[in-house]
Amino acid sequence: MSLSHACRRLAALTAGVTALTLGLALPALAHVTINPGSAQQGGFTKVAFRVPNERDDASTTKLEVTFPTDHPLAFVSVKPVPGWDVKVVEGKLPKPITTEYGELTEAVTKITWSGGKIDPGQFQEFEVSMGALPTDTDQLVFPATQTYSGGEVVKWADEPKADGSEPERPAPTLKLTPASAEGDGHGASASATPSAAVPASSAPSVAPVAASSSESSDGTARLLGGAGLVLGLVGLVIGALGPRRGRAS
Repeated sequence: MSLSHACRRLAALTAGVTALTLGLALPALAHVTINPGSAQQGGFTKVAFRVPNERDDASTTKLEVTFPTDHPLAFVSVKPVPGWDVKVVEGKLPKPITTEYGELTEAVTKITWSGGKIDPGQFQEFEVSMGALPTDTDQLVFPATQTYSGGEVVKWADEPKADGSEPERPAPTLKLTPASAEGDGHGASASATPSAAVPASSAPSVAPVAASSSESSDGTARLLGGAGLVLGLVGLVIGALGPRRGRAS
C-alpha cells in the first residue's frame, strides 16, 4: 500500500469518526438548558436559559418558561434582550408559602420572550435573576416551550429520570446544593440578591443584571470525549499502517 493511499484512508476514517462523534454529541447540546446548572439552596442566583435553533429552514421566534409553584420564588427579575419583548406573568399559588420575607401568596409563574428571532445555526441566552432558592428540594424544573417561525412548537418539559438517564425532551433543570458552611447561602451563587427586602406580593422587577458567560459543562464533556475517541482511532490506524510501509520498502 502506497503512503499516499494510506493517508487518504486515514483521512477518510478520521472524517467518518468525527462525523459520528459530533452526531452523537450535538443532540445533547441542542435542547433548551439552564446555565449554570446548579446553585446553592437558600441563596439568590442568576441563570441563563440557553436556546439553540435546531431547524435549518426556520427561526426560533418565541420562548416560554414555566416557573415552579410548589417551590415558588419570591424575587424574579429579567435582563432585557435587544430585539425581544418580555412578559412576566404572576399568579396565585395553590397554597400560601411562608418565607423569611413573609407569606407568599403570588409568584412568577411564566416568562415569555417573543418578537425576536434565532436563526439557523445560532443560539440565544435569556437571563433571569431569582431567589431565594428553596432549601427543601434538590432541584427546580422549568418546563420550556420553543416556537419556530414555521409554526412548529417544541415542548421541553420532561422531568429528570430517577435512573439519571436523559429523557427525550428534557426540561431545563436547576440542581440545588446545600449552602456552604461559611454562609447561609445568600449571594453564594451569582451576586443577584435584591438590594432591599420588598413585600413578597410586589410585582417582579425588570431591571438589568450582569451578563452571564457560563458554558454547558455537559456538552463540553461530550465533545472532549468524542475528541478522545477520534485521537484513539487515529493512533490505531497509524500503528496498523506502519508495518505495511516497512514491508513495502
